Amino acid sequence: MASRLSPALVRAAHVRLSDVHLSFGGRPVLAGVDLVAAAGDRVAVVGENGRGKTTLLRVLAGDLPADRGDVRRAGSTGVADQQIPLGAADTVGDLIDLELAAVRTALARLDRAGDALADGRPGADDAYADALAEVEALDAWDADQRVEVSLAALNAVADRDRPLGTLSVGRRHRVRLACLLGAGHAVLLLDEPTNHLDASGLAHLTERLRAHPGVVVLVSHDRALLADVATTVVDLDPSSDGRPRVYGGGYAAYVEARRAERARWEALHAEQVAERQRLADDLSAAQNRLRDNWRPEKGHGKHTRATRAPGLVRAVHRRQEELSAHVVEVPPPPTRFAMPELPGLVGTTLLRAEGVTVAGRLTRPVDVALDSGDRLVVTGPNGAGKSTLLAVLGEVLEPGTGTVRRARSARVGWLGQESDQHGRRTAAELYDEQLARSGAPGPGLGELGLLDGHDRRRPVAELSVGVRRRLDLALVLAARPHVLLLDEPTNHLSAALVDELTAALDATPAAVVIATHDRQLLRDTASWPRLAL
Repeated sequence: MASRLSPALVRAAHVRLSDVHLSFGGRPVLAGVDLVAAAGDRVAVVGENGRGKTTLLRVLAGDLPADRGDVRRAGSTGVADQQIPLGAADTVGDLIDLELAAVRTALARLDRAGDALADGRPGADDAYADALAEVEALDAWDADQRVEVSLAALNAVADRDRPLGTLSVGRRHRVRLACLLGAGHAVLLLDEPTNHLDASGLAHLTERLRAHPGVVVLVSHDRALLADVATTVVDLDPSSDGRPRVYGGGYAAYVEARRAERARWEALHAEQVAERQRLADDLSAAQNRLRDNWRPEKGHGKHTRATRAPGLVRAVHRRQEELSAHVVEVPPPPTRFAMPELPGLVGTTLLRAEGVTVAGRLTRPVDVALDSGDRLVVTGPNGAGKSTLLAVLGEVLEPGTGTVRRARSARVGWLGQESDQHGRRTAAELYDEQLARSGAPGPGLGELGLLDGHDRRRPVAELSVGVRRRLDLALVLAARPHVLLLDEPTNHLSAALVDELTAALDATPAAVVIATHDRQLLRDTASWPRLAL
């Protein structure tokens, strides 16, 4: 059901950033972000984990003040961040009411204005007209119906009395996303909205975003979604002048333009390096000539070369000063993921599950047998039991019926969808401890190419969600598992890392099981066996 926002509201929808800067602890996170987006624009914010994508959304939402720069936003705003704003005792209905607060307020104001109009109070005509305009702008009368439609399309819980604490994280996020898609906001700010969505949910989200008449600003690892909906891309990755780039023409145009700009940057840097070397050679030659000709031999023209040499030295120095004033920094090489060598155990079944079920979560018995080098993709709609099966295989969850057996020497690594909270301990400390527990030699955390030096030394609680996800992956790999169980492994990861991880998983001698809705990952693993739940 499409939202019928008023034409006036659609025209008013607007976000604007001008030269926005923000630092944390003296470390620049946003450096000179410029963006103008009006009704009909769908802006994708991209960049490696830790570049400030979520921070940028918080600045746009008004939750985080910029150190400097101008931030403007017009129109009611709906925000889907990575935290649910209510507690476990609150209900689905409480969450719906919270996300539809603007709608509820507008309708209540219209009721009061109607009462005042009926009583003939002074100024009631204008007050009623203003209240009616607000209700029409939000299309408030149909908001609850739109939410019901999205709840069904996203396979979300519609029982308004259901406590949130009885829902999985994914179900809570789907309820909140359904509310935002139905609330009628002029501006939508969405942080990783595809997490926890199955194929039908992804199709509904894509349709609603493409039909949204206002402004959408979107952070997502889902390249299929970005290709389908984005009209503009803001790239927070490094550039030749250190400022973020804004690309028009959609996601495909951005990919091509970014590749071309990177090539120009590298060529310009190479030219400057060559010019510096040429000037150094010229200066050395001029200084040698000056030194050699300082005491010229007797005869005609004895001062000619000596008088020219100082001028050449001065010219070279001037050119070197010009280059120093316009230095083209070395383009930082893209961080590359380096998969550690995982072990195989040839000639034995590493893991075998027979007839496993979990009441209310995995209702049909499932059999799985894994040898070294085996590959398996677990598919199915939300609620089918994909995460439950992987948790049972990883012995994180006990099966209700059936058995799970692993080879005596086999190590199993399980990557769940949610990060553990590790408090003030640093990423490097956690990784080194996990590596020591594995009892097997392995690369240091820095060698994996997952976290930079700054993030490796920071307390985990201070890391962004995307960087914590990278750490989770590193901790699983540190155990040197013979079997890798990966539940939605692409959540929160950058597109480049997903490509590198996919290639590494395809080549490792370990057995690999993936549960995913990621459409690009499903295409990239099309040759792997499927287990449909």
